[in-house]
Amino acid sequence: MRIEHVTDATSDAVADYAKLTDVALRSITEPERGVFIAESAKVIRRAIAAGCTPRSVLMEEKWLADLEPHLAPFDIPVHLADPAGLEAITGYRVHRGALAAFERPALADPGDLLAGARRVVILEDIVDHTNVGAIIRGCAALDVDAVLVTPRCADPLYRRSIRVSMGTVFQVPWARLEAWPEDMTLLKSAGFEVAALALADDAVSLDEFASQLPERLALIFGTEGDGLMRRTVEAADHVVMIPMGRNVDSLNVAAATAVALWATRPR
Repeated sequence: MRIEHVTDATSDAVADYAKLTDVALRSITEPERGVFIAESAKVIRRAIAAGCTPRSVLMEEKWLADLEPHLAPFDIPVHLADPAGLEAITGYRVHRGALAAFERPALADPGDLLAGARRVVILEDIVDHTNVGAIIRGCAALDVDAVLVTPRCADPLYRRSIRVSMGTVFQVPWARLEAWPEDMTLLKSAGFEVAALALADDAVSLDEFASQLPERLALIFGTEGDGLMRRTVEAADHVVMIPMGRNVDSLNVAAATAVALWATRPR
């Protein structure tokens, strides 16, 4: 690695870190440029441990000793800046002190992930990066084999998704579907029974469903506002709901995912 002190916040050398708060812009440009940003020393370490390749690092000097053993094998620039310099580059106060730009890995093929899986999660049009990160963290903790995201779902490799997942996005295999709900046929042809988590008159309770689980199970969770599309619910093999008390109609999608995964965990 090569230590470089940043003196110009607009330098091309740190262009990977510019305008990190512009979600709409970064959501387009990062996949196009084949890059993703990891934030915090812990997440950077987990990305490297998972085999991701760093392009550069931007951080306060106080984090250098912690990360140096992990960065030493790579011939990359390590840009050092004080907190004010980091804010000038990124557009926000970098509380965790360290950022790294990584080469974005090639997207996995959904069919390849399904081939060896027994329990998968599908995220339909979930647009909040925090929710995506929290769901993936739950999937890692509760032994989900793969996560599939629909075309309009938020990017699991966006900085906030990665941070909220605590880097577990690098541990859970995931892929993006090309068409939805048409690609539900991939699940069924691979032998999965598909369960849609939805509020519906004919839904069975999660407890009842979990009492006789299929050998291969796909659980679908819908967008934060409207839930699953009607076409998705109609095409599913099962419709499942989490019983609620005190007139609460539903949980946050990340919480609902964790509850459903716990109830349907491998025994």
